Formats: sequence, C-alpha cells, structure tokens
Amino acid sequence: MRFLTLTDPSGHSEQNSLYSLMRTLAADARTTSVHVASRNDPRNAAFFQNRGQHALYATPVDATFTFDPSEGLFNNAEQTVTATEVDVLLLRLPRPIPEGFFDGLRRWLGVQQPIINDPDGIQLTGSKAFLLNFPDCCPPMQLMRTEAEVRAFAARFPIVLKPLREYGGKGIVQIRDGRVLTGDAELSLPNYLPTIREQLESEGMLAMQYLERVSEGDKRILVVNGIILAASLRLPAAGGWLCNVAQGGSSHGSEATAAEKRIVSTIAPHLRAAGIVFYGVDTLMGNHGERVLSEINTLSVGGFPQAEAQTGRPVLQQAIDGIFEYLERREFSKGPAFKGRTH
Repeated sequence: MRFLTLTDPSGHSEQNSLYSLMRTLAADARTTSVHVASRNDPRNAAFFQNRGQHALYATPVDATFTFDPSEGLFNNAEQTVTATEVDVLLLRLPRPIPEGFFDGLRRWLGVQQPIINDPDGIQLTGSKAFLLNFPDCCPPMQLMRTEAEVRAFAARFPIVLKPLREYGGKGIVQIRDGRVLTGDAELSLPNYLPTIREQLESEGMLAMQYLERVSEGDKRILVVNGIILAASLRLPAAGGWLCNVAQGGSSHGSEATAAEKRIVSTIAPHLRAAGIVFYGVDTLMGNHGERVLSEINTLSVGGFPQAEAQTGRPVLQQAIDGIFEYLERREFSKGPAFKGRTH
C-alpha cells in the first residue's frame, strides 16, 4: 500500500514519534511507499490553505528518515505526491488546525478514501465535551455555559475547569473555596469568571470534580485499533497538581490496570466507528481508589518510541500492525457511524 503522511515539523524534536513510526511503516513488507509532506513547506501552502487538488512536495521515507532541526528534510524535497494517488492518508498534524481544513479534506477526497485518523472523527472527539458520552467511566462532570453554572458546580466540591479544545494543560484551572488556582497564580472566583464569560457563552468549558489523589499521576495509555499497546505515568512536579510534561510533570513507564482496560473496552467501539485508529486515553486516580477517564486524545498522539524503550516490547511494529488490521476490515461508509455528544 502507498501512504502519504501530513505533518508540521516546526515543533518537532528528536523525541517525536513521527520518525520512528514512518521508518517502521516503510520497512513493513505490506508497504509499497511512504511519503511525508510538511505543512510548514511554503510550496505546499496551496494545499493546506485551499484544500484543492494540489500536488504536495513530499519526502520519501527510508531507513535514513530522521529528525532534522533545519527542516531541510522536508523543504528540500524534490518529489511530488497527490493525495488522491495514494491508498492511505495519515494525519500527524499538531494543533492548531485551520478552520475548515478537516471538512474540506474529507469533502475533496470523498468518503471512501482511508484517512487515519478520520477527520470527521477527530472533529467529533476533539472536544473535551466528548467525555460526556461516557459518564460511567469519568468523575462527575458537566458542560459549563454560564458563570452561574460554574459557581453552582464549584459549590458542590472542588473542580477543575478546562477549555474544550486546548491541549498540554493549557488554560486548565482548579477552583476550590472561592479561589481559582492556575499553574502559577491564584485569583478570586468573582475576578476570574468575567475573564471566561465569552468562552463560556461561545463554546462552553468542561468542569470536572477535582480528584484529591491527582499526585498519584495522570496515566497516558496508547491505543491503536482498540488494542492497548503501552502506558506511561505522568507525575506532577513537587508541590504541583498539573501532570502534563509541558507543565513540569515527568513521565515513567507503567501498565494499564483492570479498571483502565474496562474503560478502553467501553470507548473503543465508539472510536472505531468514528474512524479513530490512534488515540491516547488519559486516566487519573479517582477519589474512591480506582482510576477514571479524564481525557481522550485523537490528534497526532505521540510517545510510541518512548513506550517501546520503557517496555521492551515492539510497540512501533504493533502500532503499524494496527493500521493494517484496521484497513483490512474497514467497511466503507459515508463517514463515522458514532454520532456522540460534542457539546
């Protein structure tokens, strides 16, 4: 099979999963070719801006495909590839995603073109409000639309308030006893609420009960085609409560618990129906001593080479096997079958 991967290397490092995943995919006997095209290459601007039938300058992947901080690996590419001439399109695009890009991509390529992860599915699952479809897996939570709703929910117990489409811990605050705690500051609730009024009214924010055992870590579970491949435990910095590595946390090898396996088995059929093949499931220790679902990440999920190093298992090859297994049994339809709540 022929693969074309879309990425943006401007924020990459040697740790980015793209390079090892693409080398593993290219070396697989079931693969005919793999090319990677950069959103950051000016020559590809017409495709990413207009979503039209433009050829992309793309780098062929072989055993030498590796991180290049100068981005010359992509910007010096001489070959061109059109998305319609490959068998599978892989999306490894980080945020922000331009408004309308995913809609245009699916509309242009048609419903029968395999895209991993499916752009319709990414849009469906990309909001934190998607968690509202799985109340039995999550701590108490509610979508906030007004300041009054925030005050009422925070009066029940300490809460965490999250923007629906931010990532890496950005914009998350803790509210308890009328105080709002950010990563490095403290505000009063009356002073804070006006700053989020527009966000509440336009999109909403997700409020979740603050879990007092958060210091036991936020676990990221890597799942491909419904199969758990590995897990890592992210611990907050001393004295902190945000576990994201981008917010000062640290990552350690781990394994999925029985409760976490139940969570994945609950959500996996819905994500598969939405065309989501690669995803990360985040859990926290609940107040009753069992881990609960806190986030589902379906856009450019990383951590695969790190998981292979931590576990000693062939995580990269297992991820590629998951792609082919998904493609083998994929039923062509008019987009994702699961139409869950997004807000």
